[in-house]
Amino acid sequence: MRDFRKLEVWHQSMELVDQVYNLCENFPKSELYGLTGQIQRCAVSIPSNIAEGCSRDSSKEYSRFLQIALGSAFELETQLLISQKRKYIHGETETFELLRIIQKRLNALNKSIL
Repeated sequence: MRDFRKLEVWHQSMELVDQVYNLCENFPKSELYGLTGQIQRCAVSIPSNIAEGCSRDSSKEYSRFLQIALGSAFELETQLLISQKRKYIHGETETFELLRIIQKRLNALNKSIL
């Protein structure tokens, strides 16, 4: 069993969750059960799937959960871009930079275990 707490990408994705929740505080109330909820679920999915993957015995299963985390990261990027387009967020370059770092690290980690 791998220790997800030792993975830098897990720590970075936990930081991303905090940033995303802070961003969502300024979304309109009409988005509470729409875009806000979806964005938060995607953000939480990233570190959660990294952790769950670490509990798996086989590299193939671990890889599958890393791929799910990566998929959630790209889904989150799309939702943040929609939020920008709707003018719910402005700029947020730090969040986008962190998200892209996480995407690259997940991809590299997945390739390293296969």
